[in-house]
Order: sequence, then C-alpha cells, then structure tokens
Amino acid sequence: MAKPNGAGQMALNFRRRGLMAGTVGAISALALSTPLFAQTTPGRPAASAAAVTAPAVPAPTPQRPNILFIMGDDVGMWNIGAYHRGLMAGRTPNLDRLAAEGALFTDYYAEASCTAGRANFITGQLPIRTGLTTVGQAGSPLGLPAEAPTIAAMLRQQGYATGQFGKNHLGDRNEFLPCVHGFDEFFGYLYHLDAMQDPFNRTYPPAARATVGPRNIVRCTATNVDDTTDQPRWGRVGRQRIVDEGPLPPHPTPGITYNMETFDEVIRDNVIGFIDRAVAANRPFFAYMNPTRMHVITHLSPEYMNRITPENDWTIQEAGMAQLDDNIGAVMNHLRQRGLDQNTIVVFTTDNGAETFTWPDGGNTPFAGTKGMGLEGGFRVPMIIRWPGRVAPNTVQNGLMSGLDWFPTFAAAAGLPNIAAELRAGRDLAGRNYRVHLDGYDQTAMLTGTGRSTRNELIYFTQTELAAIRIGNYKYRFLDQPNGWLGGSVRLNTPMITNLRVDPFERLGLPSNMSLTGAWGYPMDFFVREFWRFVYVQQEVARVAETFVAYPPAQRGASFGIEAVKAQVEAAIEAARRSGAGR
Repeated sequence: MAKPNGAGQMALNFRRRGLMAGTVGAISALALSTPLFAQTTPGRPAASAAAVTAPAVPAPTPQRPNILFIMGDDVGMWNIGAYHRGLMAGRTPNLDRLAAEGALFTDYYAEASCTAGRANFITGQLPIRTGLTTVGQAGSPLGLPAEAPTIAAMLRQQGYATGQFGKNHLGDRNEFLPCVHGFDEFFGYLYHLDAMQDPFNRTYPPAARATVGPRNIVRCTATNVDDTTDQPRWGRVGRQRIVDEGPLPPHPTPGITYNMETFDEVIRDNVIGFIDRAVAANRPFFAYMNPTRMHVITHLSPEYMNRITPENDWTIQEAGMAQLDDNIGAVMNHLRQRGLDQNTIVVFTTDNGAETFTWPDGGNTPFAGTKGMGLEGGFRVPMIIRWPGRVAPNTVQNGLMSGLDWFPTFAAAAGLPNIAAELRAGRDLAGRNYRVHLDGYDQTAMLTGTGRSTRNELIYFTQTELAAIRIGNYKYRFLDQPNGWLGGSVRLNTPMITNLRVDPFERLGLPSNMSLTGAWGYPMDFFVREFWRFVYVQQEVARVAETFVAYPPAQRGASFGIEAVKAQVEAAIEAARRSGAGR
C-alpha cells in the first residue's frame, strides 16, 4: 500500500490516541467524509453498463455447483423448528430437513435492516461503503451503485445463468435494477412489502401514487442493446428490457394479476422456471429467491389462515412460516426430481434480525433487541446450508460468519479463489471493471469441515452509526437504544463489554455504580477485569479505517434521521448567501 495520505495517517494514529475519542466514530467518520469517486484501475474507465454475453463455460460440475440462495424476510431463529427444537408452536419440516442434510449456524450475522442486509450479501461490502445503510424508499436517488460488483456479475463471468425473484430493495430506478448489475433476469418488487400496500390503504391519496408512490412489480431481462428511453421517475432504461407487471394489493383484486396472499407461490414458480431454463441451456445457475415472509403486513390466503386452530396455538406468524416452508419444500422437491440436488448449494438465511416489535408479524428470536438495533437480536440470524459431498449433514456450526462472506466463498466454488485480492487490484467482471475492497472472507474451509472460520471480527452498523464491534467472542457496544429501533440512540461514555459465549443473550446490563458484590455488581467487575481488551478494538478500527482511505465509499448512506436533510438545507442556504454576496 502506498504511504498514507493525511486521512490514512489519521487512521494509523488511532492506535496512539485516547481510547474512546478515536474509536467510536472512526469508521463512520472516515466513511462519511472521504471524497466520493468511482474507483478505476489506471488506464481503465469507471464502471459502465454491462454486456450480457457470458463466457462459454461447461455445465455445472463439482467445481462449479449450482447455487440456490433463499433470503427470507425478518425471519428469526426461533421461527424454525431445527433451531427452537419444539420450544415454539411453529413447524417447518422442509427447513428442518435442509438442516438435517447440511449445517445449521449459531453465529451467523446479517445487518440491522432489509436494504443493508441485502446489500451486504450481494456486494460482499459493508453497507456504509455502498451507501445502502437503511431502508430504501420509493423514488430515492440512492440505490446499488455502478461501482459495486455483485455476486451475480461474478458468477455470470464464470458462465452461470443468474436470476433473482421476489424482493430486491436496492433501489427502484432503472439504473439500480438487478439486470444491470449482473442478473440475466429479475421478477419481483423493489421495497419492503408494506410499501406495496400503501396505495391500497384508505388514507392514501390516489393522486400521490404518480409522484411518490411505489413502483409496480417489475420483470426485467438483461440485453446487449442500450435502450436510451428515459422513463419518468425511473430514469434511463439502459441494457435491459423492462415490463411493468402491475401493483401488489393485499388481497385478490379484480383486474389485478397478483396479490400478497399468494405472491410467494408466484415467486416459487418463477424460480422453478428459471432453473429449468438454465438446465436446458446447459449452464450452471445462481437462483436468488426472496420470499415475502415474514415481513409486515402479513396477508394469508384461506389455505394458510385455516391452519390456525385452537389445538396448535398458532398465530399468523406460524401460518406464514408454514407457507414459506411449503414453498421452499416445493423448490427442493423440484431439484430432486430433476436430479439437481446433489450438485446444488442451497442456503437459507434472512436479511436482518427478527422484527419482534410487530408481533405476530415479523419473526421471533431468543436474542436481546430487534431489527434495527445493535444488540444481537438486530444482527444474528438463522443460516442453514446444504452442499452434498462438501458440508457434512446434521452439523451444528459455531464459527463466526457474515453475509459478507458469501461473495468470496461462492467465487471460490465457481473457480475464482483469489477474487478479493483481484478486486482490490482492479478486475473485470461481466463487462465492467471494478476496484473495491471486499469485507467478506472465503469460508470454504469452515463450511467443509477442513478448517476454522476465517473471520474473527464483526462490525455492527445501525444505519450510519457504529454501534458495536465483535472480536472473537467479545462484543464491545458503543451505543444503547433503550426505546428500540424507532427510538433514539444513546452514545455510551464507556462501552459495554460482553462475552457472547457466556452471555449470548446480552442479559447483563451496562456497568453501574452499584456494589461490586453479588450479581448486580458483576457487570462492573467484569468490565474492570476485561478493560484491557479495548486495545483490540483500536487495532480493528484502525485496520478498517485504512481500507476506507484506499477505497472510498461509492456514495453517502442515508438514515431515517434529519441530519442529512439538515446538511443539505444548510448547504443550500450557504450557496444562496455566497451567490447573493457575489452580485
């Protein structure tokens, strides 16, 4: 690495500065203050529109397995039978079978919200690098940046057919759609599920639909033809064909094709159709399945509502999970019938921690906190993987893993074992050139039982705030959210230390001024004995901060707060003042 510039020297100096002054805001500050520009390799252009033509690659082999990745929505560990072991009322036989035939993870992490969690997976980068830090809204100028490579682009480079079906939530403008970011085809919706319901609510003004309403369900296909059509609100079409598939009302509605009660079955059928087309074309496939369940607002068909009985103690949460489980089972049965199940990696996980505050919608988790929070309940999620011949069946894995790790892990499975180093230096993928820092690690050794996790740290961002860092088994939390995701954050003067192997549910509170004897004094006693560990936090912050200097964020992230709006207003006032002074 070249000698650090001023910002880089600042990062290096974290090791010698005061403990908390430099640590808490270091990564956030660098990520939000570093100049924003597209990274390019010298002599190469910045990322541009993708070509669709994929290299000619043989059909799937053990070296290039098919991949079915299922991303649930707001599902918690205790919504799945293989995790709760009968403690909860719900039953998920197909997910349980998936776990019995593969591995179940206890220490797998997503992000704190939908957009961040999905960006984390598809890009292999911390969301603060891509700017996708919080829930995307209709018409937002923020979306998946052209500078960010995706798993789909990487796999297309290796000859895979790539398809995404269901929720996307990485931007609704044409420039953000999956088909200009590595996917051959996409069918689905572009927001959190309840956003699609908004226009059907009684209080929603019909005239608002055209200006601030959500975009309809979209079907798009990647092409080699650059369509210069500029669509109102959604922008230039680019190298894709786009079909408006209509709205997504809560219930069956005359004249409208789809509805929320049965849309997961539509997603299921599109996944199966894509798999069949890939097989017919003799190409390995990457099928990215994104069901609606269990995001608010849950609208169930009579078939699943009728499964709620006095005898089983179910709510709409258990019935909705039954629908999700049935659809996963249908796709798995199709793989078996086609003889594809023995050479297909199948993963089930979810995008963020369970949304327990909307019960019985959302999910259920044993961990403290909920979606949107820096506690374990906001980040730690279920993950099950089935990979015959590589992942031992009926395995429980306690190694640390993040959604960030799939990019290099799938790259290795597809024949690109050095993708992280290659992208740091600058590399072409599916017609674009990228130069980025991946935050993921290749976890092949842990998954296959030949080694330990290659990850020792985890960084918790809630929107653009650095909430906590986990190093090994120890977690260091820098803020508290006593009123949950929707309440404010309280910055801690003294961070909290938790050993997640002895207190995984974070039941012990913040250090207090109470007596150092008895159970109530334990947090303070523990804190005093373990305070020396903060040197590791400083080192980790410095390491990550240096990567932001070398690889600046593609765009600034958003939040639900008014800080960004306030900054824009102040900038506009200052610009007007200067303009007036110059007259």
